[in-house]
Amino acid sequence: MLAKTLSAGVLGIEAYPVHIEVDVSLGLPQYNLVGLADSAVKEGAVRVRSALENSGFALPPRRVTINLAPADVRKDGAAFDLPIALALLVALELLPPDCLDGKLWLGELGLDGSIRRVSGGMPIALWAQQHGQPQLVLPVDSASETAAVRGLTVYSASSLLQVVEWLQGGAPLPTVDSRVVGLSASAVGCDLSDVRGNEQPKRALAIAAAGGHNLLMLGPPGTGKSMLARRLVSILPPMTETEALSATAVYSAAGLLGGKPLLQQRPFRAPHHEVSVVGLVGGGSNPRPGEISLAHHGVLFLDELPEFPRAALESLRQPLEERQITIVRARCAVTYPASFSLMAAMNPCPCGFRGSSLRSCRCDLGTIARYLAKLSGPLLDRFDLHVEVPHVDYQTLLDGKRTGDPSSLVREQVMAARALQVERAQRNGPNALCNATLSADAVLDVARPDPTGEKLLLAYARKHVLSNRAVHRVLRVARTIADLALAPSVGAAHIAEALSLRVLDRPGSGVQSL
Repeated sequence: MLAKTLSAGVLGIEAYPVHIEVDVSLGLPQYNLVGLADSAVKEGAVRVRSALENSGFALPPRRVTINLAPADVRKDGAAFDLPIALALLVALELLPPDCLDGKLWLGELGLDGSIRRVSGGMPIALWAQQHGQPQLVLPVDSASETAAVRGLTVYSASSLLQVVEWLQGGAPLPTVDSRVVGLSASAVGCDLSDVRGNEQPKRALAIAAAGGHNLLMLGPPGTGKSMLARRLVSILPPMTETEALSATAVYSAAGLLGGKPLLQQRPFRAPHHEVSVVGLVGGGSNPRPGEISLAHHGVLFLDELPEFPRAALESLRQPLEERQITIVRARCAVTYPASFSLMAAMNPCPCGFRGSSLRSCRCDLGTIARYLAKLSGPLLDRFDLHVEVPHVDYQTLLDGKRTGDPSSLVREQVMAARALQVERAQRNGPNALCNATLSADAVLDVARPDPTGEKLLLAYARKHVLSNRAVHRVLRVARTIADLALAPSVGAAHIAEALSLRVLDRPGSGVQSL
């Protein structure tokens, strides 16, 4: 007898339907699985047989043929165990022939018949919502991921026997209620006012948050660069529901969601400097999202920037511009979203104390040049802001007084600035929701300075030989500074502050020759 049912797979963060056909016929006992399945799917034959037998179903010796369609798309993972087992029971006439209709099934089987969590519950739920497939049956831990997707009936199952009894008219499976999950801007105990002193770096942090700009911090060890970076999330606006669903889909596809229905805060990713290119941008034989995609709609922080492999840093250039990364393999091309704010920190020299007020630098010029040469000019051009983070006076630390505005107040200013940018986006296109993503034409349209500001920018650019990209980035930052001040146009003061936040353009920074 032939039985059919519906499941789904995930390619990148996009789900696709998988039609499962099981045919049981007379002949030598065999278990044939076709449909471009990987080893995890093929090994499911052992799991399915053991799960059925340990659930009380004796399988007669038959020829079993299983087809996973479409046949030209590679299937991976163990999520097809449950639908294959149920379709096999239908083909053996142990379940009603139409009991699987109208539902999408996912679940990995344990040898005892338990149903274990699978990756990709959120992307599959989004696909089901968009394609009119309102009923899903998922493992308990995976079903909870779909709570933020409305318009679905999601059943949560813990064992194969529980599902079979339900299909035979027994106790109904529990359902997951759709609900709106509250979104938060910052984690508890992480506030910008915790940082004592260093008002200019904190100002740069607010500008970066308001315009979505990339920020590079330079300073000796122990000045608070990492502390500042971790507080960027606390002043970013809360994610919209669309942003949260998009970011959550990445974590769900990577199997990192942990049963949560939705990411409630913007992601903050800080990979170690020994991360590989694949670990940073994604990839592998079965492509998985990398750190830049896990930071989607959040912050990617690279501490000790020159210590990262040159190849890994160069791989960031394209996704920083395109806000996505495409990984091409022989049989497929997978695109992951990568719209993130890049923050980086570095020492001014290998010993870290060049220009320090506390200790003398012991590095010679050749050593410093080789250290800075690890960073290419095109990569540095993609940082809109680069600021120095000096040592804070000991007395300021011992006073114990919070300095500067708290994150809640700065976040209100950031949200007001972003609201102005959203209004302008109607004219400049949907990809210009923040100033950092303005196109070259849009920059000249909305960020052209007044005559005094233009004269100042031209003089600075000619003196320090700025690239065209750098000039556009100065204009974007100046537009953000004007938005924070709720100013309708960009003036000389905004240009001057934007230029003051680019310390690597100044003589003596040691990178002009890169």
